[in-house]
Order: sequence, then structure tokens, then C-alpha cells
Amino acid sequence: MRIYEGLGLDIHKGEVLSLIGGGGKTTTTFALGEELKELNKKVLITTTTAIYNPEKAYDYYFLREIEDLNPKKGSITIFGDRVERRKLIGISLEKIEEIIEKELFDFVLIEADGAKGKSIKGHAFYEPVIPKNTTKTIGIVGLDSLGKKIEDIVHRPEIFTKITSTKYSDIIDEEIIVKYILHSEGLFKETKGERILLLNKAYNEKTILKGSRIRRILLGDGFKDTVLVTDIRRKKFY
Repeated sequence: MRIYEGLGLDIHKGEVLSLIGGGGKTTTTFALGEELKELNKKVLITTTTAIYNPEKAYDYYFLREIEDLNPKKGSITIFGDRVERRKLIGISLEKIEEIIEKELFDFVLIEADGAKGKSIKGHAFYEPVIPKNTTKTIGIVGLDSLGKKIEDIVHRPEIFTKITSTKYSDIIDEEIIVKYILHSEGLFKETKGERILLLNKAYNEKTILKGSRIRRILLGDGFKDTVLVTDIRRKKFY
């Protein structure tokens, strides 16, 4: 299944997607961008935090300002503030919102959070950074965090342990992930538009089953948003 289908995107209507959490934001962003490009859509990929500076997979690339751009159909535009240490540093909320309001693009994909390559994270008070124009907030948790110590796999473990009532040395299990997702200061502490949860990195039968169990617990606890168990790299949805 293609990613845009799994996410339930209406390809005939523009969307602004903000991706938060850890465990596959960049992979999801660029893979989805390529699919939308193939559908002849004009796609903007940007960030309010920082991402590895892309070296390929784009048609236009701008820093600081987007000037005199009339993007062609079936194209990807990269936009950031500057490059530092191989990272594309994000632009301000005001700048992103200004670009969105110009309606130059069919789809805007925003990495609105940073996780330092970790599969799960605690959010500082200033995170995530989500534009007001967002139509869908996609929260991602990497299922490869299961069975690992919090201190080894979590970004900002001091915050994560506080909201989940755990210790640095505790092993992450399904119940801890559920606590993290449901907590008011957890994964979805700041969102705009529809919420979609991706339990990503379901690489094998064991992680698929554990991801499915997390979904069942969440739905049983009254979680009303879309929950998808995924392996984005292979474009699998379970």
C-alpha cells in the first residue's frame, strides 16, 4: 500500500502535514513526498526544527526566502533557513504560515519535531513546533524501542520518565508506550487538525503483534484518533 493511501490523504484536496515524535519522521516525509510528486502534485518539504540536509530528491531548494517560485506540477521544493553541520535548520512558524497561505503547493510536509535519531522522545516545553495551518498532525513512535532501556532509546529521558512514572533503567513495554501516548504532556501535547498515530518499525511478526496490542489498548481506553501499525520503509500497514 502506498503511504498516502494508508494515511487516508485526499489527493484532490491540499493538505498540510506536521510530523512529530521519533522513529521515522524523515523517512515518512521524503517517501510520502516522492509518492505525491509521482501523482503530479506540487510538494513542499520543510522543518521547524532541523533535518539532515537533503542532497537529492528535490527539484527546487531555497534558504531564507522563496522568491519568484512557480513550482511545476510533479515537483518537490525544499525550504529552510540555513545549513549548519550538514543539518537544514528550520524556518520560523511565521515564515512557514506565510508560505502556506500563498497556496503555491498542493501538499506541505513539515518535520515539526526533533528526536536526535531516537525512536521515542519526551517533549520539552517548546516542542513540537506546529503551524496553525496544519490539517493533520502525524505522531510517530518507533516500535524498535520495545524491550530497550529508556536511557538507551529515548530522547529527553528526564521528561519521558516523569510523564510515564518510570526510571531510566526501566525496559519499555506496551503499557509504557500507551501511557506516553495518552498523557496530556506526551506525544500529542501540541497538535493541530486531525491526529494520526503511526506505530512504526513493525519489522517482523513480533513487533506487528505488539503494535496491534498497543492499538487495542489505546482504543479500549477511549483513544479516538487513527492508529496505524506500519513499516514505512517497506510501505506496509497492518
